[in-house]
This record gives sequence, C-alpha cells and structure tokens, in this order.
Amino acid sequence: MAFTQNFTAVGDSLTWSAIVAVIPMLYFFWALAIKKMKGYMAGVTTLLVSLVLAVTAFKVPVGTAIMSATQGAVYGLVPIGWIIVTSVFLYNITVKTGNFTIIRYSVLSITEDRRIQALLVAFSFGAFLEGAAGFGAPVAISAALLVGLGFNPLYAAGLCLIANTAPVAFGAIGVPITAMEGPTGISAIEISKMVGRQLPMLAVFIPFFLIFIMTGFKKALEVMPAILVSGVSFAATQFLSSNYLGPELPDVLSALVSLVALAVFMKFWQPKTIYRFASEREVAAASTVSKESYSGAAIAKAWSPFIILTVFISFWGIPTIKTALTGHYEGTNVILKGVNAVGQALTFMPEVPFLHNKVINGTTGDPIAAFYKLELLGAAGTAILLAAIVSKFIFKMSWLDWGKIFIETINEIKYPLITICCVVGYAYVTNVAGMMTTLGLVLAKTGALFPFFSPVLGWIGVFITGSDTSANVLFAKLQQVTAESVGMNPLLALAANSSGGVTGKMISPQSIAVAAAAVGLVGRESELLRFTLKYSVWMLLFICILTFLQSNVLAWMIP
Repeated sequence: MAFTQNFTAVGDSLTWSAIVAVIPMLYFFWALAIKKMKGYMAGVTTLLVSLVLAVTAFKVPVGTAIMSATQGAVYGLVPIGWIIVTSVFLYNITVKTGNFTIIRYSVLSITEDRRIQALLVAFSFGAFLEGAAGFGAPVAISAALLVGLGFNPLYAAGLCLIANTAPVAFGAIGVPITAMEGPTGISAIEISKMVGRQLPMLAVFIPFFLIFIMTGFKKALEVMPAILVSGVSFAATQFLSSNYLGPELPDVLSALVSLVALAVFMKFWQPKTIYRFASEREVAAASTVSKESYSGAAIAKAWSPFIILTVFISFWGIPTIKTALTGHYEGTNVILKGVNAVGQALTFMPEVPFLHNKVINGTTGDPIAAFYKLELLGAAGTAILLAAIVSKFIFKMSWLDWGKIFIETINEIKYPLITICCVVGYAYVTNVAGMMTTLGLVLAKTGALFPFFSPVLGWIGVFITGSDTSANVLFAKLQQVTAESVGMNPLLALAANSSGGVTGKMISPQSIAVAAAAVGLVGRESELLRFTLKYSVWMLLFICILTFLQSNVLAWMIP
C-alpha cells in the first residue's frame, strides 16, 4: 500500500506539522551541544526520534520508515563513509612511513607561522579538495594535515570546517549547481553566475575570519597582507570562473590561484613575528627548520600520495569519465567503453523493499523511486584507495604493513561511521515523511520577506543532509515556485539556496563526524558543534541580508 506525503499531517495544520518536523533537529542540537552525548549516541537517538515522529505524527508506515533509514545508512557508507576511510588511511600511510615529517618540513620551509599554514592548508588546499572530490575528503585530509603540523585537533577540525564554507557551492566539479538545472529548467551556467555574485563576497572574508578565530584581531592584522592575497585571489578567481567558465571549475581554479599566489608571496614577505601556539612558545627559539634538510626529490616523494590523490580525484570528477565509472557511458571511445563495462559490473542499484515507488510525492503526486545506490568504482573513495595503492609501491611497503594500517584505520573510525550512517538515515526518514518540505513550506509563507529567509532553506537542507547538492535538489523547485509567487527573481532564490547551504556545512552532523574522525576527536563531537555553530549563524545572516538587498536594492547584480 502506497503512502502519500501529507505536509499538514499534525492537526491538519502546517504550523503544528512544522513544529513536530523540527523536533529531531532540535533534539540533535540538544544531544550534542547541551547534553554532550558522544556523536554516535546522538546519531542513534536522533534517528530513533525521527522514526517515531514519522510513524506517529506523519503516519508513515513502519516498514516504509525503517527501510528509508536503511537507504540512508547505505548512502552513509558509500560514498561518504568510504571517502572517510580511504582519506584517513592515506594520511596514516604517510605518518607510519615517516613521510609526514618531510611534508611538515616542506610547509614549515614556506613559513613557520601557524596563521599562514592555516591559510595554505585549511583554506586553499581544502578548497581544492572540495572542488575535486567534495563530500568528506576536504575536511578529513586538510584537518589531518594540520594536526600533523602541530595544530590542536579541535582547532584543526574547527578551522577546516569553517574554511570549507567558501568552496562548497561549487564542490565536486560543480555538481551542487548542475543538480538544480533538471528540477527547475534554469540553465546551470545562469545559476553559476548568480552564486558567483554572492559567494565571493563571503569567501573574501573567510581567510581573515580564520585567523581572527585563531589569534584575535591584533594578530590577524599582523598578517593582513597574506590574508588579502589569499582571500582576494580566491574570490576574484571564483567570480570570474563562475561567470565566464561555468560551475565546474571555480573551486579548483580559485584554490590553485590562491595557493600559488600565497606561496609565492611568502617568498618575498614574512610577518615581523612568527606566531606559534602557547604550548610551543617555550621551545620556539630552538625549534627551527634549519635543523633538518631534505632534497627536492624527498619532498616530492613525501607529497606524492596527495599529488596522486589530486590526479585521481580530478579524473574521477570529469563528467564523461564519471559516467563511464558508474556504468552509464554510451559513447564510442574504446577505452571509456572498457571502463564502463567494469563500472557497470561494480555498480549495484537494487530497489529498496517496501519503499521503491511506495511513497507518493505530496507536491507532484508522482511515486518516488528508491534504490540502494552502490557505485563502487565511481565513488571518490575508490580514487583515494587507488592513490593509497600507488603510494604503497612508492614507499616500498609490504602488503602486510599496508593491510595492517588499513585495518587500524577502520578500527579508529568505526564510531564515526556509525554516526554518519545514523544521521544520513535520519535525513532520509525526514525526506520520505515530508518533514523537510513541511519546514520549507512554512518559510515560503513569509511573503515579501522571503528573499531574507530563502537562504535559510538551504542552511536547513545542508544541516540535515550534509550535502549542498542534496539540499539544492530538495528545495530547488520550492524556491523557484515560491520566488515567482512573491515577485522575487527565481534565479536569485536558487543561488540563495546554494549560498545559504554552504553556511550549514560546518554544523552538519556528517561534517562534524568526518572532522572528529580525521583528528582523533571521536566522542567529542559536541565540542566541535559548539565551536562552529555561532560562526555558521553569523555567516547565514550575512547571506540572508545580501540576498534581501539583491532582491530589493541591488537587483543590477542579478544576471
């Protein structure tokens, strides 16, 4: 028997239905930030709360609700969990083989200043990984690198979560933007242009924001030249590429330009004082780079896992190759046809029992398809695993040692994997029940103030799903229809959904779990949430005000 979504299920009232729909979200905040539960316990109990409310309040059949949770849990394992496992595994290989010492030296040779290191690794390198791979790779790898350099794990994870705001809208080769074209019929390049006229205004301030959080206002001013080089080069490239090249390359190009510009700038300029953390200052005078020296070949070898990673995930992100890897390629290229055959053999998409076509969309009246999507070859985590395999040969490791590190890695992050499966399961339950759409419909009733609240939809969507792509797919049509009804430009509403969504990435349960796993803070996820929450709200407020102004005063900024 089919279940039809009812957005006024509670007392035939949209308001009461929305109040009930928001309970799991508020519970998760309470469990982590106030009760200080371990991440996996907060995830498990939040999933249970959402299941109970979906069944009792929104009248979802028990079997349907449970199977939607399993669909989310599988997605939590592949691709998200798979990326985390392989990312941390690759990092552990460099540590266990002693090569991270050389990586650390190479960064310190540019500057020993912790502020500049944060800009290079958290902001620029993290943005590059977001543009190439997306999902959890940027935070997992860049946070682990910072910890290896000597950063406090909490600060490393928190800074990388906040830095990841700037590139998220164009992450994974522009997928969040292109995903909105299908449901809305609006060209991806036009959406890209509009996002490119919002996000750079936030991105240009992120480097200063990071250093301000680390050190305070005065210490941030000391490195203002480097901050400006990092932020302005990134924002300018993001604007130009998003408006003239499309949504696929803004992150990759912006990150590379920012990284190279800052590295070159540091050859000619250094801050008057070298900033170190309080725990380092007593030994700062004796702790200098000149104590050890490594050849260019040794440095290149140490960095090779991440260089290879970059090559692999860049290829994995190219649309034609991505299609072949997932077994959907229909071209004539012989090599790609061969890859497609392997991708097809390693892609499994069985229907979800009691869920596939059993839920009727409450807006369109169409049945909703539901599959367990297991694209093993096409997953970005597989690209990272291949980089780890190549690194095994470069570092001349035995298969036994390589395998031991892999098993140790899985054991290290088993609890974060549970957390991720539960929170993604929670997201799927709320989507099937119609709870997310209920919240969206309430915001849509704000009328003339909708331009201000439009980004909040994206923020909520990314908080719950952990993905700007998912939030855009979920709310794109609602944003478009509502904008047209209140006299707002639909293009601006779609951009606001994506730009607002990026500010929710740093507090998403999935992102928190990824960051905690990468830096060894398993069980301390509540501290990370408290660290990032206020910054998420402030950035969201900035996007809300900007969107409202662009709709009413700065309409000339809309393409």
